[in-house]
Amino acid sequence: MKDTEIPRAVAAAVGTAAEYGLGADDAAVLHNSNRIAVRLRPGGVLARVASLANHLDVEVEIARRLAGTDSPVAGLDPRAEPRVHVRDGFAVTLWTYYEPTAAPENHPPAAYADALARLHAGLRRVTFAAPYFTDRVADALRVVEDPAVSPDLGAAERALLTGTLHGISRAILDRSPRQQLLHGEPHPGNLLATADGPLFIDLETVCRGPVEFDLAHAPEDVAARYPGADSALLADCRILGLALAVSWRWDRDDQLPDGRRKGREWLAQMQTDLDRREHAADGH
Repeated sequence: MKDTEIPRAVAAAVGTAAEYGLGADDAAVLHNSNRIAVRLRPGGVLARVASLANHLDVEVEIARRLAGTDSPVAGLDPRAEPRVHVRDGFAVTLWTYYEPTAAPENHPPAAYADALARLHAGLRRVTFAAPYFTDRVADALRVVEDPAVSPDLGAAERALLTGTLHGISRAILDRSPRQQLLHGEPHPGNLLATADGPLFIDLETVCRGPVEFDLAHAPEDVAARYPGADSALLADCRILGLALAVSWRWDRDDQLPDGRRKGREWLAQMQTDLDRREHAADGH
């Protein structure tokens, strides 16, 4: 979210919480990307605020459906209506605030893997018309194949990303993996360490695909502890995940802080992984 929009977005969060008697003497922005997360004290509320174009309704609906599955997810605030609230041109959702007990990079791998397996089990019990991971690939291709959308992307990088998105997604599908409803981006930043155990957040990225697509967002020592993961499929999903993340960074409208620098780092890692894959295929 643009810095100029943040004061109004915070005011929308405070005003929405006040409708339910959840007054806020202090509002602190905890995170800013395509939306902001605002902690409201003393009410114990976490408000997520985005433009109306964002699909916060997806996240709310998934959270509602998972509530009865004992899945490790952060819940909506039970004191407010479980819906997207519209205020001053913003979409606002109200969640329970959980005090973190550890930094994202310090999640114990075994607990992380167990939480992800439990989340996948819960998602298998949910009926929801989510897009397939290939739809996300198609969205990324619309960015990298159109210079008007990604004007700063070099020709060589454009060709590399286009070829990788097409080729790796095809290789994944050729394996005919079992597909199910997924979180979509269960990376360490989307897992909270809380007194109630590890809880996943940011459910608006749900999609359908192999569980290895989710595992590709987790550290390697986490994936190694996930039961039944296909290591070759996981390696391809890691490459695809990098290609997707790099593609978004060159979208002219991308708002991730320091996104271009991160995009260059991920592009280099993607190239390294592609080289390793090619050498393995050649028997080296």
